[in-house]
Amino acid sequence: MDRLSMLSCFVRVAEIGSFSAAARDLQRTQSAVSQQIRALESQLKTRLFDRTTRKVALTEAGAIYLQHVRGVLERIDEADQMVGDLDAAISGRLAISAPVSFGTQTLGTYLFQFREAYPQIDLDISLSDHFADLSAEGLDLAIRMGEVTETTLIVRKIGLLKRSLAATPRYLDSHGRPDQPADLEHHNYVVRSYLQGAERIRMMGSAQEVVDVTVKPVLRSDNSHLICEAIAAGMGIGLVHDVLLEPMIAAGMLERVLPDWRHEPQPIQVVYPSNRYIPRKVRLFVEGLSRFLRTGGALAE
Repeated sequence: MDRLSMLSCFVRVAEIGSFSAAARDLQRTQSAVSQQIRALESQLKTRLFDRTTRKVALTEAGAIYLQHVRGVLERIDEADQMVGDLDAAISGRLAISAPVSFGTQTLGTYLFQFREAYPQIDLDISLSDHFADLSAEGLDLAIRMGEVTETTLIVRKIGLLKRSLAATPRYLDSHGRPDQPADLEHHNYVVRSYLQGAERIRMMGSAQEVVDVTVKPVLRSDNSHLICEAIAAGMGIGLVHDVLLEPMIAAGMLERVLPDWRHEPQPIQVVYPSNRYIPRKVRLFVEGLSRFLRTGGALAE
């Protein structure tokens, strides 16, 4: 009897908790599914299920076996799809969620390059500073800033984005340029409202000294684009990713604050739905994004 078929039947019965329901799902007869399970138990010389007239439940041995067998079947399925990918064109819809400012000021350039390299891809981009529900919104991946706590997602860390304090030259001319981190306490500050502890800034000096400073927020927002606009409008000092800051400095719009002090870099990560297999178009997109950011100097060493 085909061992792979037996394992497939075992996993389906274990997941559904019913021989009849598993048989319908597998498009087989209930007797055929029962026969497969009995054959598997005979080979293993152990009982995998406790059967009653009301329910089917895994034995302790069955629960342990399920943990290992499910992974084996997933890896076989993944291998089948990856081999199929080798000859498949990179095409179809690619749905992505990203933060607003990163999406409008950085990601756009990479998207255009990616679409030029793979003209059969149709991009579907959602920009939001709130964490999207990938499964509910039909997304292939999401780009996240900061730590990811959801245990149901696959997470790939791209790197650490450099961040710096910045303000307009006009604001600094009017309010003075801080000479040391403690001076920030006397300045207006623009802060992201969804960041815990955002009123406390940790700065690191060239001699590796670390200083924590309490700041006075004059504007809070959960929208990263509004935060950047507020800083550029001269409302106060705020954190800006270096990849966004450099062109604004070149244009004379912003100026670094405390350039001899560093702020903690922020993780940039990509998350996928919790299925093991990641389509080739998604892998190519993420690998290319990592190269794009690293080549552009956006990532901390």
